[in-house]
Amino acid sequence: MSGDDETQEQTVADDLVVTKYKMGAEIANQALKTVVGAAMAGVSVLSLCEKGDAFIMAETGKIFKKEKDMKKGIAFPTCVSVNNCVCHHSPLKSDPDVILKDGDLVKIDLGVHVDGFISNVAHSFVVGVTKDNPLTGRKADVMKAAHLCAEAALRLVKPGNQNTQVTEAWNKIAKSFKCSPIEGMLSHQLKQHVIDGEKTIIQNPTDQQKKDHEKAEFEVHEVYAVDVLISTGEGKAKDGGQRTTVYKRDPNKVYGLKMKTSRTFFSEMERRFDTMPFTLRAFEDEGKARLGVVECAKHELLQPFSVLHEKEGEFVAQFKFTVLLMANGPLRITNSLFEPELYKSEHEVEDAELKALLQSSASRKTQKKKKKKASKTVESATGQAMETEAAE
Repeated sequence: MSGDDETQEQTVADDLVVTKYKMGAEIANQALKTVVGAAMAGVSVLSLCEKGDAFIMAETGKIFKKEKDMKKGIAFPTCVSVNNCVCHHSPLKSDPDVILKDGDLVKIDLGVHVDGFISNVAHSFVVGVTKDNPLTGRKADVMKAAHLCAEAALRLVKPGNQNTQVTEAWNKIAKSFKCSPIEGMLSHQLKQHVIDGEKTIIQNPTDQQKKDHEKAEFEVHEVYAVDVLISTGEGKAKDGGQRTTVYKRDPNKVYGLKMKTSRTFFSEMERRFDTMPFTLRAFEDEGKARLGVVECAKHELLQPFSVLHEKEGEFVAQFKFTVLLMANGPLRITNSLFEPELYKSEHEVEDAELKALLQSSASRKTQKKKKKKASKTVESATGQAMETEAAE
């Protein structure tokens, strides 16, 4: 990135940037709904991942058609991680498939970008749970804990607050449900074309991570993907040796690839995905992609998103949303589909300060108004884009 680009960084201070974020968020929200709607007992995880990615590609293909050079599409491939699988599970056709069954705790994670402006979202639910037959027990505890952590973050990630305040709130909330946040997981600031910006919020840091992790203050016009991952267990996620299928380019690394397969793979990856995370499933010849990725990853041209697991028998719930820190207050652009009446826990938040925080506004009503307004803006923005196209 040249110095010139740095000075002209586009932020949400610019209306057009906000519009692009909202357009991406609208597609992410719809993609999430589509995948959740299809996720029933007997359905394969691979088919859900393919459905989510196909939806994002189709919808982003319909906007800004005149802007031939504008990049848009998947900012994070659809991952469907079940029960004790923590994250990044997005299988290939050649991988063993997972079939959903009633009682599975399913996490769906995906992201969309429009011109490099990223909207991420993740949602958890338990297969087969209905309002007439709500869920109790440990799965309900972890669902409730994760949801409330997301709600607390929505009220804490705002200009003037510190990232450490969010980390502390998450630890307390999880503890009151006898759960643990997954150790060392990061929520990142988002910038144009950058999914892992320098400011982060850490979950449940170890003593060493506490020392190393940089304290940061949230500032107006920043954007964050707030990612909550809570476990019924100790919160230690390990790579169980399952094949990694999601990678992203590390723009700071350079290496002359030796193998022709690697070079072909790398140039297609750069052309199609640039610095966004992608899945090997997106390549026509999966075998060649599996071969080509090896040398790229070995020399760190690509960063792996490993499939992580908590202990067998534990359950992990995830909620992720994207928030724009606007001058008039934080604006959440990706939705939660959480239905509180489906999950009954015997635990609740004990801490008086946190209780007050969770009851404070960012209330559903004001949020809904904001959301309605956001989708209206998107409609008018997309309408705008279409009209100007027609006019040209």
